[in-house]
Amino acid sequence: MRPAAAASRSVSACSADEPRSEFLQTDQRPHTVAPAPFPADGRRIVFYLLHDSRGDVDDYIVYKLAALRPFADHIFVVVNGELTEEGHRRLDPVADTVWTRENVGFDVWGYKTAMEHFGAERLAEFDEVILMNYTWFGPVRPFEDLFDRMNAEPADFWGMTDHAEIVPNPFTKDGILRRHIQSHWIAVRKPMFTSAAWREYWSSMPMIENYTDSILRHESKFTHHFEQRGFTSAVAFSVADYPAEHPALINADILLDDGCPVLKRRGFFHYPPYLDQHAVIGRWTIERAEHYGYPVRMIYQNIVRNSQPRALYTDAAMHEILPDVDVAFDAENPPTLAAVVHIYYEEMTDELMDRLVMLPVPMDLFITTTSSEKADTIRSVLERRADPNFSHVDIRILPSNRGRDLSAFFIACRDVLEPGRYDLVVKIHSKQTVQGSFNSGRYFKLQQLDNVLNSPGYAANALALFQKEPGLGMVFPPMIHIGFPTMGRGWYANKAPAEALAEELGIRVPFDDISPLAPYGCMWIARPEALRLMVEREWKYKEYAAPNKHFDGSLAHVQERIVGYAAAELGYHVRTISTAEHASISHTALEFKLDQMGATMPGYAIDQIQFLHRAGWLGHGGIVALTRVYLKLNHPRVAKVLRPLDRPARVVHHQLWKLRHPETWKRNNPEEVEGDIAEGELRPAE
Repeated sequence: MRPAAAASRSVSACSADEPRSEFLQTDQRPHTVAPAPFPADGRRIVFYLLHDSRGDVDDYIVYKLAALRPFADHIFVVVNGELTEEGHRRLDPVADTVWTRENVGFDVWGYKTAMEHFGAERLAEFDEVILMNYTWFGPVRPFEDLFDRMNAEPADFWGMTDHAEIVPNPFTKDGILRRHIQSHWIAVRKPMFTSAAWREYWSSMPMIENYTDSILRHESKFTHHFEQRGFTSAVAFSVADYPAEHPALINADILLDDGCPVLKRRGFFHYPPYLDQHAVIGRWTIERAEHYGYPVRMIYQNIVRNSQPRALYTDAAMHEILPDVDVAFDAENPPTLAAVVHIYYEEMTDELMDRLVMLPVPMDLFITTTSSEKADTIRSVLERRADPNFSHVDIRILPSNRGRDLSAFFIACRDVLEPGRYDLVVKIHSKQTVQGSFNSGRYFKLQQLDNVLNSPGYAANALALFQKEPGLGMVFPPMIHIGFPTMGRGWYANKAPAEALAEELGIRVPFDDISPLAPYGCMWIARPEALRLMVEREWKYKEYAAPNKHFDGSLAHVQERIVGYAAAELGYHVRTISTAEHASISHTALEFKLDQMGATMPGYAIDQIQFLHRAGWLGHGGIVALTRVYLKLNHPRVAKVLRPLDRPARVVHHQLWKLRHPETWKRNNPEEVEGDIAEGELRPAE
């Protein structure tokens, strides 16, 4: 194979109604020639379909194409959609042709139009065409072993993996989904791609409008279509050798162990209850990929920007239970550290300092508070303690307590968060939850502080996570669910304002549907670089609600829920962390709650969840809610007709219920009850 030529760049728009070329015009006779191996001096062209909603080219793409280079005489990258100049710059060294087209027709029409653009005569100069796309990571295992084996295989076309036959077809609920080579890698040799059958297949390809179209009209059709016309197929890693009908998703770790260079992206953003049903443990798959030398940071970097964060978080099991004995911290390469602490309740100063001195490195300490009197009290505590861990102490008095600890962090300490000043920043505050019961408030405070800074060994292990993973942006405690009804409604009334803020900040990471992956309680350890989108925006105190109106939907609540998405937009992933004790408390509570909730519904968790989602909002079991549920489950067409009346009826019913049950409503909606009026406005907000 020759080295990569200087990439030619052909940038044009290709729409659905552009003229079809008459490429590969040959006779219509059935194929009867015996298949042959790939010629010893054969030439191979790769058509690589790429789509990125931002027009970017992630690291895993460049890594993959560079590894393919020794096995391809020409790499043609067809981009569905826009491509930035930086994207072009990154592709130039690893591709011979980079061609952009209108994002229509999914990968199927990308391949079709790219081959037409390349031209029949030029294509006939090659002995093998590979159609592949961006939906996989690799090579996890060497390409060389794969090509050595498949070059010797007598076949007209071959694929990396295949999917078993399913009856009935899950997409149509009828007929057969035939066994088929999966479309992320289909190699076709010259006798087939110069045939009349090939020309007819592509010239008659209808426009692909959605994902189901791409399955039914191409992926599940291709293999059977050409086998019926006399062509012989082969599969590098056949479904017949694996225990699942979809090994690329269900048995990905076994495929890697068997030498498969391809790891499908879907295993890290697919619907978690489906993977749960099939006991697919994405964390173990990532560990296998890392074991074989694949830079797994590229997996996180790509998935976190393009999928709902909670899906990756769940699929890859990104909750870390850290021991209280230091097992991982590299003391030879300590991070530079800042601690930002908001202290409204000055009586908690000792407690918070006791937490900070657990950290294994010296730090600069930045304390924000709300009055000079409180500042004096805090200062006297620090002088009495004389902790050697604090290299520098800066106590800042806020002009306003609007936004509480978050305005203190993003406004009063904005200079601390400048990229390059510190490697890491620790954020804690004097949390005293005034909503709900004493026990729930006490537990929430400990759930936050214990799970961020529990012991010297625990704190060292938390910092070690950042040393191990350059792409780790934040760690924070998992979602609070004991003492608070957060689960199932973590967005509360914050989703709409969060979407508006995301648009303003340029955050295009898809939002989680039910509850955001977020630091509920606002305590975390983070890289300042991961917070850049939040820090670059110049916040004003007047944008925050007054402390006595610190209700759900106000800016501080929105920031709390969006900060992880801001990190994800920049390619940083997040993890939750907890102590073994808190993991035990949480897991047993969750186990019991889920056991009780599933008691009246059959099937796996995925069946129960989908049933409840079809039923919709149950409310408090009133006539409006039950009527709606009955219609949605049994008469969906009637429910659709009546849908315009549903929202007004729900609002009226909700308000009436709220008036009749005020205490129950406050208990069920702690985010919306009034804040502590004592935390009033200190000075005119700026």
